Amino acid sequence: MGVIENYNRILKEIEERAAASGRNSGDIHIIAVSKTFSVDAIQAAIDCGIRLFGENKVQEAKRKIPELKGEYIFHMVGHLQSNKARDAVRFFDMIHSIDSVSTAEKVDQEAARIGKKQKVLIQVNTSGEETKSGVPAGSALELAVAMRGMKNLDLKGLMTMAPFTDDRELIRGTFRSARKLLDDINRAMNTELIELSMGMSSDFRIAVEEGATMVRIGTALFGERDAG
Repeated sequence: MGVIENYNRILKEIEERAAASGRNSGDIHIIAVSKTFSVDAIQAAIDCGIRLFGENKVQEAKRKIPELKGEYIFHMVGHLQSNKARDAVRFFDMIHSIDSVSTAEKVDQEAARIGKKQKVLIQVNTSGEETKSGVPAGSALELAVAMRGMKNLDLKGLMTMAPFTDDRELIRGTFRSARKLLDDINRAMNTELIELSMGMSSDFRIAVEEGATMVRIGTALFGERDAG
């Protein structure tokens, strides 16, 4: 099955899950996560009409994006090191992985340098796993408040990752915590942040039920990953 057939199948599943949850499926966007996949594979997806892509590593995106043709947008969905902020601001429409004041400040500085208002999400560790990146849930509001004072950042919401487990209720709880945290931040800051980036190939259905506005899909779209 080709990438566009996979995309349409996932889109249909999202529509069904959204309808069952009383949501508008038009509020939910698929990010085609193209990490490790070739320029040719990404170009084929663009040629089929897919427009929104995600990459995990700045260096990989920096190599691939200039070779692509057509209409597309890339989001940075992997962990961002501060020393990669300059290129991240150049190549990505949105950065999902702000998890410290120092990283936020660096992105703000680099965005100011080129006159850009950089769209960002705060990555929150709602699973409590030590191996996962992200600010602890209890510190997310403090980070959001600090970022509000950074003129070249446009904070849109939160990103989180569920544990790699078959325990659906544990996954659901992780996503539900992120949604509640976004509500708490909006209440505390009198804001209307709406974006929740959560859910991947294995758990996007649960994420849609729990309020995701962006799901990050790689293998279910492109197939098994290339080595690298």
